[in-house]
Amino acid sequence: MARSGTSFVRTWSHWRRGRDLSVPARPTTVEDADRRFLLYGVLPLWVVPAVADWWMHKKTRIEHTSGVKESAVHALMMTEAGVPVAMGLLARINPLVLSVMGGAAVAHGATALYDVSLATAEREVRPVEQHIHSFLEVLPLSAMAFTACLHADEVRAALRGGQGARDWALLPKDRPLPAKYLAGLGAVICAGVILPYAEEFSRCLRARRQVAAS
Repeated sequence: MARSGTSFVRTWSHWRRGRDLSVPARPTTVEDADRRFLLYGVLPLWVVPAVADWWMHKKTRIEHTSGVKESAVHALMMTEAGVPVAMGLLARINPLVLSVMGGAAVAHGATALYDVSLATAEREVRPVEQHIHSFLEVLPLSAMAFTACLHADEVRAALRGGQGARDWALLPKDRPLPAKYLAGLGAVICAGVILPYAEEFSRCLRARRQVAAS
């Protein structure tokens, strides 16, 4: 077990050793166009409905209705979406990563259903917010679909149960994504997802403490 852990650390200690993957500004192939739309379209735009949903929660005063319980469910959904996204950005796409993406998409959909059931019982969920939820539910499936199209051989390997140990190992990409892109996307996610929802959870906790103290 210790040897396996050491091997994992050694493998990832030089994860940027390979030459960065080129994502041309003017793609000339379908593969480049798909990759560019995934990286510069689907993933960054995910933040837009996330911020809009946070704003709807704030407008309907979530801290005084479903409160901490619903906000914790939002954190769970962000984790269900964030883990496969991080793996897709940093790790080699193989049956392991594709399986995690598929499982996370199913879990995210089930949690989203529970979230709406919880919210409608405690606060007003307006049609606009329901429509925003539609985007948040579809985007993980869209990201997974684009990834699968870019790695058809790995999809076939996953459907066959994998062909070797490396199919089920978490390995760094041979050609990592550009560091500037990863840093920029990380900043967007932090500003548009992590910070707003951390503020929401903190606001809900304060409201619960105020009620308990009164």
